Amino acid sequence: MDYATANWMSDDHRLFVETVQQFFREEVVPHRERFSEQGCVDRKVWDKAGELGILGAAIPEQYGGSGCPKSFDAVTALEQGLSGDFDWGHGLQSIVIHYVIAFGTKAQKEAWLPKMASGEYVCAIGMSEPGAGSDLQAVRTFAEKTGNGYTINGQKTFISNGQTADFILLVARTKKERASDSISLFGIETKDLNGFERGRNLEKMGLAGQDTSELFFNDVYVDGEALLGETEGQGFYQLMQQLPWERLYIALQSIGQMGYMLKQTVAYTKERKAFGKRIFDFQNTRFELAAVKAKYEICKTYVDSCIEKFDAGNLDAVSASIAKYFISDTQFEIADACLQLFGGYGYMKEYPISYCFTAARVQRIYGGTNEIMKELIARSLDT
Repeated sequence: MDYATANWMSDDHRLFVETVQQFFREEVVPHRERFSEQGCVDRKVWDKAGELGILGAAIPEQYGGSGCPKSFDAVTALEQGLSGDFDWGHGLQSIVIHYVIAFGTKAQKEAWLPKMASGEYVCAIGMSEPGAGSDLQAVRTFAEKTGNGYTINGQKTFISNGQTADFILLVARTKKERASDSISLFGIETKDLNGFERGRNLEKMGLAGQDTSELFFNDVYVDGEALLGETEGQGFYQLMQQLPWERLYIALQSIGQMGYMLKQTVAYTKERKAFGKRIFDFQNTRFELAAVKAKYEICKTYVDSCIEKFDAGNLDAVSASIAKYFISDTQFEIADACLQLFGGYGYMKEYPISYCFTAARVQRIYGGTNEIMKELIARSLDT
């Protein structure tokens, strides 16, 4: 537990760490190869996480959770990376949960949050489209007012948890014109939903054990209670309020994975020999690992400050963008440096550093590309 002395950690956090570590050690890591072959994690992984209180840690008790600080979800993100896993889609679950907590009506919270806490509902976010990624106002999926509900038509792509999701937080237009008040969010319960179809489980460079899908909405009717909150056109505001957590979560995963890669690489270079001595004993190896350690520690310090802001309810977009951009970029640098120290074996799938390398690449893309993060940071220089 590399972050045990962080200011935001309490004794309750430390007890939770033990639960989360055991969960990954027993329920996820031993089965990762099989998850990769089948293209998704087993459903019982979600059930077990719900049973242990991992999914509902930050959900208020009246809605089936534990009522803990929001930073308990940060523990899960960090420990997933430190375990060496990237496939289980807890991040999407946490992100959707916080949207519902922040903006859902009392009836929506009562209907949705207990099922998210238990694992009965696996969550996804329906945001990206074939022609709309980071530019949210370019979304074309349209929800047309129909009686007391909405008829939805559109297509989503690159949707993590897409094959298994029981609940999709859907980004859709409720006005034809391109404007900040034309976007709304909908809570879509997928069971027996007429007109809803899942496309194929997309094949990716990495993260083979995480299902990623196209989703199709063909005259899908939902009642008015599916609109997140009570007012149309609030989606862009809701997204801007919650995207900082999504971006911090990505940074947290990156931090955990950095710690895992450093540990794995130190162990490997101490075992592997060349020219009669350990790889670790060469000055180049030690200097490369020293650089990795320095980058890791600096990133941890920054992300700790972001977690404190998140718990206090004042994590701003610029801080989260800095975390997402810089830390995910650094993660990829570290993955490349560590793989190089494994030599030819690092290129083999049987070694975990290969998995880490391909997993690291997408961190710079989803949640808003790092180029978008730099644009958001640059805008703050004008104020």
